[in-house]
Amino acid sequence: MLDLESIAEKCGIFDGDDTNSVIANIQKLDESYEPANLVKIYSYFLSISKNPAILMCVIQCSDRIRDKALLGQLLDLLLMKNIDGDKEAFINVRVMCAKAIANLKDTSAVTPLLYCLNNRDENYKIRLACADALGRIGDRYAVAPLIEVVKDENEKSVYLRESAASALGMLGDIRAVDPLVSILETQKGIWNKFTFLKERVIEALGKLRCDHDERVFNALKNSLLDESPQIRINAIEAIMDSDNPRAVEVIKDCLVEDKDEEVKKNALIALYNLIGREILDEVANSADYSDSLKMEAVSMISEYEEDTDGVNEDV
Repeated sequence: MLDLESIAEKCGIFDGDDTNSVIANIQKLDESYEPANLVKIYSYFLSISKNPAILMCVIQCSDRIRDKALLGQLLDLLLMKNIDGDKEAFINVRVMCAKAIANLKDTSAVTPLLYCLNNRDENYKIRLACADALGRIGDRYAVAPLIEVVKDENEKSVYLRESAASALGMLGDIRAVDPLVSILETQKGIWNKFTFLKERVIEALGKLRCDHDERVFNALKNSLLDESPQIRINAIEAIMDSDNPRAVEVIKDCLVEDKDEEVKKNALIALYNLIGREILDEVANSADYSDSLKMEAVSMISEYEEDTDGVNEDV
C-alpha cells in the first residue's frame, strides 16, 4: 500500500524545500511508479499543496495520464475549495485545471465549469478557459449558457464572447446558428473591438455546416465586404466549405473585386479547391488580374503539375 505522506515528504512538499527541487522530484516520480499509483500520488498532492508552482507541475503531470479519478481534485482546485488566501496567485493554476478537466471529457464537469463561466466576478482568463473546456467536452447542456454569453452585449470581456462562439462551433448544435448570424448582421462596425468576435463567429458557422441556410450564406457573403481582411478571408473559407451552389460565383466576385492581395490569394486557393485547375489557367492568362495574383496562379500550377507527375509515376 502506498504511503502517500512519506512520498510527499521525500519530494519535499512538507519541508518547505526549494520549489524547483520539489518540482524536479515530482517530475521524476513516473520513473518509480506505475500510472495507477501515480494517479493516487498526484491526487494527494493536489489536495495538500498550497504552492501555485508545485500545483502547476502536478496538474501537468496529471494531464499526461488523463485518469478520471483525478477529476474531483481538479474541480476542487478550479472552484478554490481548498485554497484560502490570494486568489490572484492561483489564476494560472485554475486555468490549467480547466484545460486538464476538458481533456478528461467527463460531462459531470459541465456544471462546475458553467458556474465559473457565468460568474461575472471571476477572472476573465478562468472564464475563457471554462468556455473552451465546455466546447471540448462536447455536452449539449452547455449550448444554451454559451449562447447567452455570445449574445450578451453587456459582457465586459469581448474575449469571453469570442471563446464562447468558438465553443459553440465545437459543440455543433444548430441552436447556435441564429444568435451567431445575428452578430454578423448587427455588428457591422469596422476595425473595432468586435472584429475578432466576428472572426470566431464565422469560424463557428463554418463548423456548424448550415449548407442550405440562406440566412447563414447571405451573412457570410456580406462579410466579404467587411473592412477587416481577416474577416473576409474567414468568410471565404466558410463559403468554400458550405457546399452552397452559389459558392463559386460569390468567391469569384471576391477574387476580381477585393482590393487586398492576400484576400485574393485566399479566394484563388478556395476556387482551386472547388473547381480545380481551370481557375488557375484563367487567372494566369487573363489581363483582368494583378501580376502578383498571376504569379500565385503560376506557382500553384507548377505545384499541381508536380503532384500530377508524381501520381503518374506511381501509376
